[in-house]
Amino acid sequence: MSTEENKALIRRLFDGINQKDVAVIDELCTPDFVTHDPANPTVRSREDFKQWLTALSAAFPDLHFTIDDILAEEDKVAYRYTFRAIHSGSWRGVAPTGKPITVTATSIAHISGGKIAELWSNTDALGLVQQLGLIPA
Repeated sequence: MSTEENKALIRRLFDGINQKDVAVIDELCTPDFVTHDPANPTVRSREDFKQWLTALSAAFPDLHFTIDDILAEEDKVAYRYTFRAIHSGSWRGVAPTGKPITVTATSIAHISGGKIAELWSNTDALGLVQQLGLIPA
């Protein structure tokens, strides 16, 4: 696939996620997909990714992701993104706060056979918990 096709794959993933369509993960990720994110160490597989997204969407029903930058070279796509929402449901044992959040993250995807095979991500988890008032800013 070309670098433009690889970037389009990531954009399609975000479009599906913004539509709360967890089936897009099965469609666009390889069966042996794996993800690495220190903020979400239990999210490793496609199934884990779908469960995480479902739980996140329940806690933040108006969740919306925006790709801020996207670059591709060979079989890798690097992208910086932001997600915004209001904390309206329980999240990781935290009752809804009603607070808005804006969280940034950066990821690199490895594309194989036209699908996402692996993700490496760094999410501003500290900023998220500060915005929810769980720890001092």
